[in-house]
Amino acid sequence: MTENPTSRRPAHESLGLLLSLVRSEIVRAMQVELAARKLPLSFTQFLILKRLARCGAMTATELARAVELDRGAMTRQLDRLEQAGYLKRTPHAADRRALHIALTPTGEALWRELIDCNARVLDAAQHTLSRDERAHLVDYLERVLAALRTPH
Repeated sequence: MTENPTSRRPAHESLGLLLSLVRSEIVRAMQVELAARKLPLSFTQFLILKRLARCGAMTATELARAVELDRGAMTRQLDRLEQAGYLKRTPHAADRRALHIALTPTGEALWRELIDCNARVLDAAQHTLSRDERAHLVDYLERVLAALRTPH
């Protein structure tokens, strides 16, 4: 039996679309936070700083993969962040073709300021959830992610 197009669920009930909408709203809210603090950063630059702060120095390729950017876009973002004094690129010790990217002391200080912005946005996103519901949400999303990463 074929489905009647008029009986389909509303678009927001699609898991993929719902996850996309949540991500879009988190991006928007972070951009508002950054603008309110008069921080001249894009959301992508915020993600780059966050990844370096949490995971430590890495190559441009690793960083591009982590924040889902192509090489050209990553190079442009790194140029801007380096010019602002937030990160430095040095030759990689083990691979002379690669660059080692790390936060500078200025970048680390900026990250400490950004942690509050990040926490405010994520707390606002979950303010209607109890502590248990927040834990369940994280558990569900981790399980969905693991399922998608497991070959079938």
